[in-house]
Amino acid sequence: MKKLRRFAPYFAGLIFSSIFGFSFLFTKEGLELMAPFHLLGFRFALAFLSLSILRIAGIIKIDLKSKNIKMLLLLALFQPGIYFVFETTGMIYTTSSEAGMMIALIPIAVTILAAFILKEKTTFKQSIFVLLSVFGAALIIFNRGSSGIEGNLFGLLLLGVAVIAAAFYNIISRKLSLEFSTIEITYVMMGFGAFVFNIIAIYELDFSLESYFSIISDRDALIAILYLGLLSSVVAFFMMNYTLSKINAAQAAVFANFTTVVSILAGVFLRGESFYKLQALGAFLIIIGVWGTNYFGRPIIRKETYNERI
Repeated sequence: MKKLRRFAPYFAGLIFSSIFGFSFLFTKEGLELMAPFHLLGFRFALAFLSLSILRIAGIIKIDLKSKNIKMLLLLALFQPGIYFVFETTGMIYTTSSEAGMMIALIPIAVTILAAFILKEKTTFKQSIFVLLSVFGAALIIFNRGSSGIEGNLFGLLLLGVAVIAAAFYNIISRKLSLEFSTIEITYVMMGFGAFVFNIIAIYELDFSLESYFSIISDRDALIAILYLGLLSSVVAFFMMNYTLSKINAAQAAVFANFTTVVSILAGVFLRGESFYKLQALGAFLIIIGVWGTNYFGRPIIRKETYNERI
């Protein structure tokens, strides 16, 4: 029994990283059937509804009284706001495997922005691995072969904006995590996304609720919505928190690399997406770069702090 408990955090890590990895595939599938804001609206509405049910049932606790709500809304503006707008739109012009590789750069962007905004010094070894990841991204961008997707480079640039937005989210969340629990932050994020994206989606559909809900009758669209809204936004979130509460941040960062691998394999083998040798080298450099940046970084948050928050 003790051995099972010992490996449980790593098993949970494999689950949430796999779910996140396949989310790119389901987003791509959903975008072939729905407009971007329609997909986002449904996804976040389902996630917010699920968390609200858990809140009413007393499984999770949310207490936002006398807290810095304005700063929390600013956080939600970056993610899910800006991040998901650019990630989802960018995936229209790219493959799911390319999206997974680009999004893997988020820890690198966090390290770079933290150096400028938070004045956090990077070690020499960290800098080497940051450069490795940047070089890997350049290989992916400039060695796409015949993608077959019009505007592919434009899509990669949109994903680049999503990466920067996610980096700002990570930096802001460091401060807010001292005042809000992880569940509270996620609950507000889901609510913000559900409100904003659904307003835009309904506006684009000329305020026709019949058109808005008609997509539910499409089995493939419903599967994509359920996967993204429940598995990716709720189940994976709880698995991730459990993992972070049991192992340190450097160990947990390895699972971000696994997410990238899953997204690439899902795109290549399930969607038949092209994957070129230099792109494979670029993906390898990004994964090694992310691992090295986290492994050689100075620990900012102790393992005990994660336990206290959760």
